[in-house]
Amino acid sequence: MNAVDAVGAPGALELRDLVKRFSAGGEEVRAVDGISLTVAPGEFVALYGPSGSGKTTLLLLAAGLMAPDSGHVSFAGREISNMSARESAIYRRREVGFVFQAFHLIAGACALDNAALKLLADGYSLAQARLQARPWLRRVGLVERETHTPRQLSMGERQRVAIARALVNEPALLLTDEPTGNLDSRRSREILALLRDICHERAIPGVLVTHDPQATAFVDRVYTLRDGCLADGLDAELAAISA
Repeated sequence: MNAVDAVGAPGALELRDLVKRFSAGGEEVRAVDGISLTVAPGEFVALYGPSGSGKTTLLLLAAGLMAPDSGHVSFAGREISNMSARESAIYRRREVGFVFQAFHLIAGACALDNAALKLLADGYSLAQARLQARPWLRRVGLVERETHTPRQLSMGERQRVAIARALVNEPALLLTDEPTGNLDSRRSREILALLRDICHERAIPGVLVTHDPQATAFVDRVYTLRDGCLADGLDAELAAISA
């Protein structure tokens, strides 16, 4: 497949024949082994599987945070996998909402400023960035905690700040890595519903990485990953083990 063939439809995330290898203990491990996947605008899909199955690696490839050994990543008709470091950083800052499993919050900044961080990096004034970030803190249920630093927040509250930060620039693509890992069941349902609704309302593609079979009830499609390979649907055996 050449680069022209890899360019996908406007608004869609397309992964084509992706391979990513790592060396572990002197052996080559294919974390992603020839995966092809299209996520359409307005579609929220889950990558489901146990730790080590390749879910997060696939998400990092989609975000341009990692380059594939072979294959192509395209978003909205543009090749992502061949971008320069600068182009890739701009792509993530302006177009991608990425929720990391590790929160990556600034310890000395309040929740509001942490949520506004992407806007500040993109040239907004502090007042403008805070004005745009506050409604997103409200949507994740944290507006009353906006002056608190990460040390003053619970793990679940930190997770919600990270989600607000991912959504603050109204991204064209949403990528989430275990976004409910630190939340209780009620708050997990609320956040998953919010992420799904954002994708539907704004007609943007969204990807949820999860090992929780309950989370798959909030998505439009489920893919199971095993040993770097992709299968359509929820793997019943894995779901039974994880339940």
